[in-house]
Amino acid sequence: MRLAMVVHRFGLEIRGGAELHCRLIAELLSRNHEVEIVTTCAKDYLTWANAYPAGLDNVNGLPVWRFPVRRPRDLDRFARLQQRVFYRDHSDAEADAWLNAQGPLSPAMRDWIGRYKDNFDYWICYSYRYWTTYHAMQVATGKGVLVPTAEADPAIDVPMFRSIFQDSRAIVFNTAEERDMILDRSDSHDVPSDIIGVGIQEPSRTQELSHSSDPARFRREFEIEEPFFLYIGRIDSNKGCNQLFNYHLRAAERAEENGQKPRLLVLIGHPVIPIPDHPSVCHIGAVDEQQKFDALAAASFLVMPSFYESLSMVLLEAWALSKPVLVNAHCEVLRGQVERSNGGLYYANNNMFMESLNLLMNDRRLREACGKSGRKYFEGNYQWPIIEQQWERLLGILEKKGQLRSREL
Repeated sequence: MRLAMVVHRFGLEIRGGAELHCRLIAELLSRNHEVEIVTTCAKDYLTWANAYPAGLDNVNGLPVWRFPVRRPRDLDRFARLQQRVFYRDHSDAEADAWLNAQGPLSPAMRDWIGRYKDNFDYWICYSYRYWTTYHAMQVATGKGVLVPTAEADPAIDVPMFRSIFQDSRAIVFNTAEERDMILDRSDSHDVPSDIIGVGIQEPSRTQELSHSSDPARFRREFEIEEPFFLYIGRIDSNKGCNQLFNYHLRAAERAEENGQKPRLLVLIGHPVIPIPDHPSVCHIGAVDEQQKFDALAAASFLVMPSFYESLSMVLLEAWALSKPVLVNAHCEVLRGQVERSNGGLYYANNNMFMESLNLLMNDRRLREACGKSGRKYFEGNYQWPIIEQQWERLLGILEKKGQLRSREL
């Protein structure tokens, strides 16, 4: 098959989220199909400023068509429109204005997709809420496969999106929680769908993760000797980091009151919000893939405080290394992953956070049991051969349906 994969930004520098998800699946599918990427020239998700040259590019052997963004995002205007569309009655024109303001606005991409729609068997579009996906799905009518990467935030209830769910040739969900949420809101039960996750980007393709990751190397490089727990990702209030900081500092205060040394929280990622200046918080900034897996190998456990996720790839990375996790119970996706895997604990308030923190830091047998269960869950659901088989099965079903439809016509 010839497949086009549409995503709002694309590049080796973009190491997380739907963008990395798209790249890893594209590389996987390119083993058996002709795969091309359709994206914008943007690199920064806040401004959408053009950073890559327009035209045909090549990333890890994948042809990448890049189209310019007409204008960068006006953050103030976007915030005002979003407040209106998310929380008040609004017109279709206001919803369109919000989507344009969210971006990335690229009429050149939309027009190109319309021109070459029939050159591809399917257009696999990532992240339902972006301008690029919304318009690609509309232009590629009858050929659009949607990978929503939807979170339980107010965007999912904006009425304008209902049509792209209902008109999809197929929908690929990340988790059962995401599927149930979307089907409940979009009434797209009749659309073919499947739950297909994503594997992880390994630091070395020639070795097992457990062999290529080195906890001692991480401790030497960053001069961290004491036990610690780890956060990996954008350091942002939308990722629950403000609450994590509040809970952790209260736990540190409680430890000091009891004459104990507070537990160390190590942060990896780009800060969007201020990081507390406290001896129990250590921010080491951005790291490469090898350093990230070294950090996971050295950590006692991974913490994921986000309120909104469709699938947490960093949880999969932790479980691949047999590491337990601690997640925010208010995120149904994260809680569901932990409950299905028995790969960690979750917290719903500050007291639960402190209790879980102490359990995972102090009880080695609990850590090992959760880590072992997480590894088993990862192996049974997120190994690349499993992901490939699921995608091929779905594409085969769509191809068969298309052949039957052609004979009927």
